[in-house]
Amino acid sequence: MTGQQIATPNPPPEPSSLPDYLKDLCVELNIKQALDDATLSAIRKYRRAAMYIAAAMIYLKENALLEKPLSRDDIKPRLLGHWGTCPGLILVYAHLNLAIRRHALDMIFVTGPGHGAPAILSCLWLESSLAHFLPKYSLDKKGLKNLISGFSVPGGFPSHINAETPGAIHEGGELGYALSVSFGAAFDNPDLIVACVVGDGEAESGPTATAWHGYKYLDPAESGAVLPIVHVNGFKISERTIYGCMDDKELVALFSGYGYQVRFVEDLENIDLDLFASIEWAVGEIRKIQKAAREGSPIVKPRWPVLILRTPKGWTGPKELDGKFIEGSFASHQVPLTAPKKNDEQFARLKEWLEQYEIHDLITEAGKPIAEILSIIPEDHTKRMGTRKETYDCYQPLDLPDWNELTVKKGTQESCMEAVGKYLLKVIEKNPKTFRIFSPDELESNKLSAVLQEPNSGRNFQWDIASRAKGGRVIEILSEHTCQGMMQGYTLTGRTALFPSYEAFLGIIHTMCVQYSKFVKMARETVWREDIPSINYLETSTWARQEHNGFSHQNPSFIGAVLNLKASIARVYLPPDANCFLSTIAHCLRARHYVNLMVGSKQPTPVFLSPEEADRHCIAGASIWEFASVDKGIDPDVVLVGIGVEVTFEVIAAAALLRKLCPELRVRVVNVTDLMVLSVSESHPHSLSSEDFEMLFGSDVPIHFNYHGYPIELKGLLFGRKGLDRVSVEGYREEGTTTTPFDMMLCNHVSRFHVAAAAVRGGSLGNPAVQVRAHELISGLMHDVQKARDYAVEHGADPENTYDTPKF
Repeated sequence: MTGQQIATPNPPPEPSSLPDYLKDLCVELNIKQALDDATLSAIRKYRRAAMYIAAAMIYLKENALLEKPLSRDDIKPRLLGHWGTCPGLILVYAHLNLAIRRHALDMIFVTGPGHGAPAILSCLWLESSLAHFLPKYSLDKKGLKNLISGFSVPGGFPSHINAETPGAIHEGGELGYALSVSFGAAFDNPDLIVACVVGDGEAESGPTATAWHGYKYLDPAESGAVLPIVHVNGFKISERTIYGCMDDKELVALFSGYGYQVRFVEDLENIDLDLFASIEWAVGEIRKIQKAAREGSPIVKPRWPVLILRTPKGWTGPKELDGKFIEGSFASHQVPLTAPKKNDEQFARLKEWLEQYEIHDLITEAGKPIAEILSIIPEDHTKRMGTRKETYDCYQPLDLPDWNELTVKKGTQESCMEAVGKYLLKVIEKNPKTFRIFSPDELESNKLSAVLQEPNSGRNFQWDIASRAKGGRVIEILSEHTCQGMMQGYTLTGRTALFPSYEAFLGIIHTMCVQYSKFVKMARETVWREDIPSINYLETSTWARQEHNGFSHQNPSFIGAVLNLKASIARVYLPPDANCFLSTIAHCLRARHYVNLMVGSKQPTPVFLSPEEADRHCIAGASIWEFASVDKGIDPDVVLVGIGVEVTFEVIAAAALLRKLCPELRVRVVNVTDLMVLSVSESHPHSLSSEDFEMLFGSDVPIHFNYHGYPIELKGLLFGRKGLDRVSVEGYREEGTTTTPFDMMLCNHVSRFHVAAAAVRGGSLGNPAVQVRAHELISGLMHDVQKARDYAVEHGADPENTYDTPKF
């Protein structure tokens, strides 16, 4: 034979006696009887049944229980799925069921290798969780046939765990996030244990590597626990895994450094006894840590348990084919036998594989699991991992303070973020157990430091004596991936979270956001899933005001990432001042099912609207700003549109400048705070109708957009609107450096001078009085551009009064 293999018996033999190391552990844990013969037999039969069902799901379209000899006609025409991780997942699920039953645990299951869906679905069928939500998968022959024949075919379960899977809060399609999601679910759920299987392929990802630090942010007095189970089966799709090539000493050193107690589960001949004792140990350690904290004598830097489970990849599947190993090698990762419908040898191997489980001994004539199998499943269906309320019906709406109590006087200047920070502190005070902020180390820089005020809030970093055990609502860790994963777990278990970040670095979690939005889309289409809070991003330290940073910190691309999400989910807001921002964040924290992105400035900027005006403006999503328009915007020659704090300021400054330079030009100023209103009619729930669009922007006059993001995004939103030949757009041009704020406006053609020039150019098309002066005016404005740039270079600052509120 050629190739690599982890040698294993198939199936594992019955142990003759309990090994000494397991006896010692049982004595240490005060377990009178580690696992009686009846329970051990039940566990093994459960595993055989689940492994058969998982394998059958990949291969069979008919003859689900092998009630007649297998034929080629029974095999699906397209074979989809992943077998390699399934036996290990089933082993873990079976033993967690037993632990729940023994100790009445509150436990949910997070599957890092989400491609192991057949394993989880088979266990969900055995425990009746599928039937609980989906009667077509009833606990009988018909239900089992529907499950097996319907897997990975149109109308059935997909090949990955997703929102249609009971008990799931994580898909695992893009590997790396299971552990951080698990910690998010455990926060503020004091009785919950989140069992998280981390595959050894997934463990190679950066997000997983950082997520191991999650326990340093979890207070055992107020939160639950995560039980990580690292499944080391040695191979990825076609390569050995790093963990699979590390010996026990290396893994102990690694996880001890992270702060864990390590226990290996690797005795294949006694795997059930080994895993049973190990889970008993882990639960005991968790309870010990929690008890100490809850009795007022917390263990400083407690060492939480982690299990390292070593089993062969594709365990109990075909051992070899064509002289190459399958079991214990990468060849078992997906479909071990790829052509059994056509190839005689493969057909014979498939028949042998499925028959070895002797499914007819495990399923009754009626198609129900035998009593032994059911004996290890929690009797109370609310305790079963597939029907835990935390995973599908757990929304806890926030008690939100009135944002009007924190508004700012119109005509003054205020930082949007400072106003928001004060509001968020009030949110924390009213919701001490259902709201958290997950942020990189940027809250002070982003002017949100109000949320760090003690005793009401503060950080929740348990390894720092300054913030340990104080109930802080802020998790600051310099890993956007970990913040995102924790926010997902917290949100999908019913609580509300906020992720504030430098604008430039939210792109780091672009694909995580996309994966999450797919889960939410499917959750909304799954009738038995109830409401979940929206996920909320607060994007600040924008490219427009990065005075102390350079080109690397100038990147608004995350707006485009959200725009590309499903319209029913995506929401992008660019509130123009502090009062509008307060209204917006209150709305987003109330909303359900959305991905909300709020973009704003941390620097003081003018407050253009009163609280009442701001509320009306935010409800409308866009409105004409009469104070900055000529004759309140009636009968305009040109429409100027600001979208974003700083670029809207430049539109207002341009309108004021034009009053002096070209009083004959009739300007209408519009501000858009809800970006989605611009999308073509009916393409988004917020999109303006054609009639409403024309009421705001006119039907035939030129429109110039001054946009915070990339111009191509806005052009994409507007595509399909009538009369786009009258539209011009400026935005971030990917030009920047460490320079003055106004020079950033000049570099990207969004300054007041560029806006004024665009207004003259557009207005001249319909106003002869403007047309005769247009060239002169535009030339003068471009000259002002150069003078302003020269001033910035010479003085290292912008001219005095550049950011004074324009007067009309």
